[in-house]
Amino acid sequence: MSLILASQSPRRQQLLREAGFTFEVLVRPAEEIVPPGASPVEAAIAIAAAKAAVYADLLASHTILTADTVVAVDARILGKPADAAEATAMLKMLSGRTHSVVTGVTLANAHAVHSFACETKVTFRILTDAEIAHYVERYRPYDKAGAYGIQEWIGMVGITGIDGDYYNVMGLPIAALYEAFTRLYPHGDYRG
Repeated sequence: MSLILASQSPRRQQLLREAGFTFEVLVRPAEEIVPPGASPVEAAIAIAAAKAAVYADLLASHTILTADTVVAVDARILGKPADAAEATAMLKMLSGRTHSVVTGVTLANAHAVHSFACETKVTFRILTDAEIAHYVERYRPYDKAGAYGIQEWIGMVGITGIDGDYYNVMGLPIAALYEAFTRLYPHGDYRG
């Protein structure tokens, strides 16, 4: 079965490629609705599963890989910021604190649908207003949950600790994904 990555994220595409997977990219619109009262783990899994559901017509010949990353601080889920003001507010909320980054993943084909989530704890030092303004203006992190990319400047100079999978914070928990694929395809058919 050929693998379809249902994500426009260049980071997910890069990670999957570097991990040795052969895939094509096909993105269809899907509603990303967080169920009321959902925990960050439940929200990330629900959104990843909803993204996979729109590919039902391809499941006989393809395995669909979807993912969704959320950032949570004090049980408040932070999605992607709409603008500079929202990005600034999110980074101020994360400054000097530890937060969770949760990526939900769904693998779906005609034989099975498997969903899981990985959580990583990330700690920022106290960020100055000038640092936040510089990052938001220069990097425009509007496509990133929590308004930051760990691999970008703010991650390099601001993160003081990480507990868990670094690649999960980038948007795809490669080790857990690889393990899931080896269970679903024990003969290595997932690498193309």
